[in-house]
Amino acid sequence: MSQLSRKTEQIVQGQPTRDGAGVNLVRVLTHQWQRRLDPFLMLDEFRSDDPNDYIAGFPEHPHRGFETVTYMLAGQMRHQDNAGHEGVVGPGDVQWMTAGKGILHSETPEQVAGLMHGFQLWINLPAKNKLTKPHYAEVPAVQIPMVTTEEGHQVKVIAGQWHETVGPLQRPDTEPLYLDIQLTGEIPIFVPVPVSHNALVYVVSGEPAISGQRITSRRMAVLENNPQATGVLIQGNAGDQLLVLSGQPLAEPIVQWGPFVMNSREEIEQAITDYQSGNI
Repeated sequence: MSQLSRKTEQIVQGQPTRDGAGVNLVRVLTHQWQRRLDPFLMLDEFRSDDPNDYIAGFPEHPHRGFETVTYMLAGQMRHQDNAGHEGVVGPGDVQWMTAGKGILHSETPEQVAGLMHGFQLWINLPAKNKLTKPHYAEVPAVQIPMVTTEEGHQVKVIAGQWHETVGPLQRPDTEPLYLDIQLTGEIPIFVPVPVSHNALVYVVSGEPAISGQRITSRRMAVLENNPQATGVLIQGNAGDQLLVLSGQPLAEPIVQWGPFVMNSREEIEQAITDYQSGNI
């Protein structure tokens, strides 16, 4: 099988911002990348050992029309919603929330000190599923497969699959791939990516080379779309950590107003009306 690597189309530095009740975070995938990286709508990283950066959390807020994926590396976050669902996402855990027709939820730190580090990814829903029933999938760290590659690297398969290893989270239509890769040395690793997907690599730590181009930490590499390229070649040093994300584009209109992502302005106006009238 051919192993032609996708090249880096552009390197993006995240934008520091505040969200929720004053949580400091870095918005990596911003609004301007939604069409290019369809079906992904947003990617945030929160990483701080200063409680003032995260302790206020995200008070109750609505969502409609997409899915959120929360992946914790350190620290704990408690979530609650208006349907009575409650749980805690801890180190290595993943929460996949399908907002669908609408949900009100809050995310509150379960700690008053120490490192809080994690990611939240927003994935669009196809028009046919935007008003589906809300749903949670909670996956503890022990249920997420970790593969040791022939080169000795560690690949955590959160969604999609790595060769024969299938992750616990699978979705139709967008078919997302979500890998957390820890390098253990300088031997290159080739990461298969479906040729029809839009794809990115986010460097969590280290300074690995993506298809020969060095990328510093806390930056996103937008990967070119190339029908001949079957994946991406990564080479770095022991301790480098990367997220590889890809998804099947929906190629549908994207209309966003804050926490609502629909296909038309009329649908957004309906979402606002429903929220104001208590129907979310």
